[in-house]
Amino acid sequence: MNISSYNFKHSQVLVNGISTHVVEAGDKSKQTILCLHGYPETWMEFEQLMRLLQDDYHIMAIDLPGIGQTESIASTTKLSIAKFIKNLLDVLGLKNIVLVGHDVGGMVCYAFIKHFFEYLSKAVIMCTAVPGVAPWEQVKRNPFIWHFAFFSVPELPEQLISGKLNLLFDYFYNSIAAKKDAIAPDRREKYVQAYNSKEALSTSLGWYRSFAEDEKERNLNIISDVPLLYLKGAEEQGNIEDYVQGFQLSGLTQVKAKKIVDSGHFAPEENSDAVASLIDDFVRNG
Repeated sequence: MNISSYNFKHSQVLVNGISTHVVEAGDKSKQTILCLHGYPETWMEFEQLMRLLQDDYHIMAIDLPGIGQTESIASTTKLSIAKFIKNLLDVLGLKNIVLVGHDVGGMVCYAFIKHFFEYLSKAVIMCTAVPGVAPWEQVKRNPFIWHFAFFSVPELPEQLISGKLNLLFDYFYNSIAAKKDAIAPDRREKYVQAYNSKEALSTSLGWYRSFAEDEKERNLNIISDVPLLYLKGAEEQGNIEDYVQGFQLSGLTQVKAKKIVDSGHFAPEENSDAVASLIDDFVRNG
């Protein structure tokens, strides 16, 4: 897959008064793919993926509310963020999109599939478990996922990690990636800057503090036939079939899964070529 020249358009789009950082590339007449980032990253985690796919798609990425150049919204539940994404699509006049979510962005993608499926052609959830959806309870007990519980504690995390995000982020980039150098030092610094404000720190911790509410809002009664591709780094822990079964039991009827070779948790940056190829094949061929 060829890499096109660097040709991204950056915009600040107003969504119900919230200034939203939108980055896009490619021809708007082609299939739209919208990418939602995870923690601790921004739209930039998809930069290489966008370069790889921009010749064949209209590909977009945003900073999630409260992070980077997007203003915050009142709630950090994944359904609230999904509603915000739905409103963004309304402002942009977009439907029939492919929604791609990594990590926290994948949790938002799940909420979107359940509640706003009429906007979707297909969806991709990558390298995450979804609150209340198996194997969620197993994942929460994993000692390597200690930050789920820690970030949920009121006030203390802010006091301990404020001013030390570089140390915390480096721990994640180095410990749950298969390629320790996948995220370069200058990119790491940009991520720290994006999360360093009081607002961004509160927002990002809020993602974890809202897990209990997310579990209640997963809505197992809604059946969705939106085709879903679940991607997982080949070096990540956990049995990928457990995730497929969990999605199916939660009411998603069309679920496929693939492993991303030579990749851990930060797959879009560890092996963007493989991720781009898997998404391209899924969009074209199902």
